[in-house]
Amino acid sequence: MEKVTMAMKTMTVPFFVGGGKIEYGEKQVPVPGEGQLLLQVKANALCGSDRKQFYEGAKATPGHEASGVVAAVGPNTHTAVGTPGVVYLMGYCGVCRSCKLGYTNQCLSKKADYGFSHDGGYGPYMVVDESVFFATDPSIPLTEATLLLDIMGTGGHAIKRAQLVHSDIQSVVVAGAGPIGLAVLAMAKLMLGTEVPVYITDFVEYRLRLAEKMGAIPVYLGKETLDEKMKADGMQGVDVAVDTTGKTAGRQAALAALTKRGVLVCVGHGEELHLKVSPDLIAAERAVLGSEYFQYNELAVNQELILSHLPYLSHIITHRFGIERLQEAYELFFRGDTGKVVIEQ
Repeated sequence: MEKVTMAMKTMTVPFFVGGGKIEYGEKQVPVPGEGQLLLQVKANALCGSDRKQFYEGAKATPGHEASGVVAAVGPNTHTAVGTPGVVYLMGYCGVCRSCKLGYTNQCLSKKADYGFSHDGGYGPYMVVDESVFFATDPSIPLTEATLLLDIMGTGGHAIKRAQLVHSDIQSVVVAGAGPIGLAVLAMAKLMLGTEVPVYITDFVEYRLRLAEKMGAIPVYLGKETLDEKMKADGMQGVDVAVDTTGKTAGRQAALAALTKRGVLVCVGHGEELHLKVSPDLIAAERAVLGSEYFQYNELAVNQELILSHLPYLSHIITHRFGIERLQEAYELFFRGDTGKVVIEQ
C-alpha cells in the first residue's frame, strides 16, 4: 500500500460562520495516519440535519454524506489508491457489544461523526478511518453513490425496524415528503413491493409532485388531512407509519393512521409524541420504535438495490451545484422546493 509522502499543502474549504452565511478560507490538506484513508471528495449531499450548522455555525467542515476516491492511504490499510466509495457517518469503535453484533449505529464508544465532530465532505479532501469507508461499484456515478447513505441507508433501516414487529406489511404512511420521506417511500417500494400503497403527507407541493412521480399517494395538508384522504380511499388504517418530520403534529397524525398491530417508526429528531397507552398501544397491540441512521453492513445490500434500480432512485436527486454555489444550494434547499441537493467537486 502507498503511504502519504505529500508535503503540507492547503485547500480551499467553506466555513459555516453562522447566521446562514458561508465564507471560504484555507485549511491544510490532512494526512492519513494509522488505519486511515485520505479521500478526494467528489460529491456531498445536503441534509436537513445541517440546519444548525448553517444557522449557528460550525467548527469542523460540515458534510456527512460524502463520496469520493481514495487519494492516499496511511499505514496498515488495505484499500487501494483510486478506489471509489462513500463514507459512513459514524466512526464506530468495532469492539463494543453493539458493534460486535453489527449495530454500528448504536456504538457504545463512538469515535467520530464525520462532518460534525471531524471535518467532512465539503472540503476537497477529508481523512476517515478505513473502517467507515465503503468501496462502491465503479459503475455507480459518485453523485448517485451518495444515495447509499442517508437516503437508502436511513430509509431502508426504518422499514427494517418496522419489519421486526410487523412481518406482513401491506400499507404505509410517511409523514413528510422531504429527502428522508422520499427515501422511506423509495425503500418501501423496493423492499415491500411496488403494489404496497404508500401515503405521503406534506405542505410543499413540489415535494408531493415528486413523491407521486415515485409511486406515492400524495396528501397535500394545505387542503386535506391524512384522515380525510384515507377515508375517501376506503382505508381504515395502515400497517406502518413513519414520521420523518420530527414535529409533534406529524407524529400524532402518523400514530392515528395506524390499524391494529400497527407500527409507528420515528426517524425525525425533534418534538414530542403524546400517547394514551391503553387505547394507542395495548388494546390494538401497536408499537412505537425509533430508527437512527443505519448499520454499516446495510451498505452492501443497498448497493445491490441501487445497481438494479438506479434510474428510479435517481429521481430523488433534483439539484446539483458546484462547491462555489454552496450558499445558494442551502438557501434553496431550506425553502423546500427540492428533493435531494448534491454538491459536486
